[in-house]
Amino acid sequence: MSTPILRFAPSPTGLLHVGNARTALYNALYARREGGTFILRYDDTDTARSTAAFAQAIGEDMAWLGIAPDRVEHQSARLPRYDAAVEKLKAAGRLYAAYESEEELEAKRLSRRRRGLPPIYDRAALKLTDADRARLEGEGRHPHWRFRLDGRRVAWVDLVRGEHAVDTATLSDPVLIREDGSYLYTLTSVVDDIEMGVTHVVRGEDHVTNTGVQIEIAEALGAAAPVFGHHNLLTLPSGEGLSKRLGHLSLRALREEGEEPLAVAALAVLTGTSLAVEPVADLDALAAKIDFGRISRAPARFDPAELTALSAATLHHLPFAAVAGRLAALGVGGGEAFWLAVRGNLARFSDARAWWRVVEGPLDPVTAPEDADFLAAAAASLPPEPWDEGVYPRWIAALKPASGRAGRALFHPLRLALTGAESGPELKALLPLIGREKALARLSRKRG
Repeated sequence: MSTPILRFAPSPTGLLHVGNARTALYNALYARREGGTFILRYDDTDTARSTAAFAQAIGEDMAWLGIAPDRVEHQSARLPRYDAAVEKLKAAGRLYAAYESEEELEAKRLSRRRRGLPPIYDRAALKLTDADRARLEGEGRHPHWRFRLDGRRVAWVDLVRGEHAVDTATLSDPVLIREDGSYLYTLTSVVDDIEMGVTHVVRGEDHVTNTGVQIEIAEALGAAAPVFGHHNLLTLPSGEGLSKRLGHLSLRALREEGEEPLAVAALAVLTGTSLAVEPVADLDALAAKIDFGRISRAPARFDPAELTALSAATLHHLPFAAVAGRLAALGVGGGEAFWLAVRGNLARFSDARAWWRVVEGPLDPVTAPEDADFLAAAAASLPPEPWDEGVYPRWIAALKPASGRAGRALFHPLRLALTGAESGPELKALLPLIGREKALARLSRKRG
């Protein structure tokens, strides 16, 4: 098989949530790992609900996750392609006009349920004569157009679910064109997948039934269907499904809360699989872990508390090269030495700014009256510059016997005076960054 082509096709009708990110990441990372192509394709034919602002937000959220598409497409720019496909389906006798209102369709569904029948469309529109259609249109009705299903067992080998099939005889003929002439995703997705050469469609399991329909549409258009994979869905900790409309766990909110994008990606991809949820070094490392056969069939709960812990653990392993630009944007200096000193104590990346203020000063030392003599002795015994990471152990080695202190009585007053905090990065790493002048001032109980 040639190199894979995958796509993510969100509707720009709301903000992406972590469930959407799961689908986007599976497609983007699989394409990256296999040397393929990843397409971001906006499903924006619903002009009443799609907005440019949401499309821009989707692009920004994906950039934040680190998944840059190789191509960007807008379905709203491809209407002539769908027009041509519609004419082909009409000529083949696979599209037919139907005129029922939503109220009439609901009444039909209710009637079928009462008779113990599945609530699927009865194909009454296929029995309409030209005179019937003229009369209905004369009454001001506009048709919607349905695809006539074969009513057969449509089978495929699913990347996640293995051998799977849908009996399209149990389904209503799907509406492909609304009364206002606009196209539904069911049609546009198939046409685009064919014309863009999409080889793999990886999406949520809520699309399994659609797959049988879309395979029939692809075949009616003379094309082979792509490989399908349907992953399980993420839910809230309560088990409630995620919703763009309600803003559940939106990527925008997680970003504003300071969660690490790499942690969001790892948790979105690894939750609900047999793989351990753990920090990853980068997206390439996460891509290497993707194995569709290890995805569970049960819904997977996405826990924000687990994300917070994973964000911190991710920060603790990030190399300086991965954060240098972000540190500069925060106004944080100190280079790699500073980052390696503080990263293990960060819960949020923004915490680095607080530790930079400790290093850069000025800082008001925290001291206790009973430690005044000890701190004076500590100041007097500070080694001369230049300083390196060896300065702290040399200083402590001299101060310990001179002061007669050990353990917490020795280390705690020094930490409070030098950093103003009860805990934090190792003083061995911080002291050279603080420098002798500021350290001397703080040990002398002065602002420095």
